[in-house]
Amino acid sequence: MTGPERRRRWSDEERLQILAEAFAPGSSVSAVARRHDISTARIYTWRSKLRQPPALTEFAEAVVDDGTQQGWQQAGMPVIIIDLGAKGRVNVSAAASPALVSAALKALR
Repeated sequence: MTGPERRRRWSDEERLQILAEAFAPGSSVSAVARRHDISTARIYTWRSKLRQPPALTEFAEAVVDDGTQQGWQQAGMPVIIIDLGAKGRVNVSAAASPALVSAALKALR
């Protein structure tokens, strides 16, 4: 293959400008794509990625209490609830040993 490289890079500002133009009332996605020399699929991909929630990048600190605090230890009540979204939920009771909780969390990685 010869000729100039076809791959281009678009800044976030350029993508947002093209998306705003493409989905403005009365606008045509195919006309905007032709004007910017990109495919309509690229525009829809950008829109899809923009709509996705941001990836989880923060972590909460886990602290193991020695059980000296009273009042929160009710029989059968979970002390920690770990929500895994679509994968389910893990409930940790006050009676669970730190080693068991640690092993369970490591297995979920």
